Amino acid sequence: MPREIINVPVLSQVALDNGAPLSMVTRGGGMVFVSGTPPLDIKTGEFVMGDISVQTRVSLTAMMHCLKAAGTNADNILMVRIYAANAGFYDQINAVYKTFFPDNQPARTFVPVAGWPKPFDIEIDCMALA
Repeated sequence: MPREIINVPVLSQVALDNGAPLSMVTRGGGMVFVSGTPPLDIKTGEFVMGDISVQTRVSLTAMMHCLKAAGTNADNILMVRIYAANAGFYDQINAVYKTFFPDNQPARTFVPVAGWPKPFDIEIDCMALA
């Protein structure tokens, strides 16, 4: 099966408008790949400002929106990567993350990064079964 670019309502256009050379979601080989998803409001495409707990909730909501556009859901996630601008955010991120994945959590990696050229402190990506 060839690679398929999935159009994600609102968010795919935001990526284009921001000049990001990426697709929000691709699907192929029975897998779905969601690009790093910052705290973008899924209705307006605007960056959501707030503390790391707010940004984490919005990023995870946007990631779930991407999965839905690809015809899958959180139950099919195999791997999640969280990129945070501060390793000190770890406990706050985990508190929100647990509300999205209370049981049977997927594999996960937490990666502290220096930051981004846009106004946010977190990006979350994932790989899931189609």
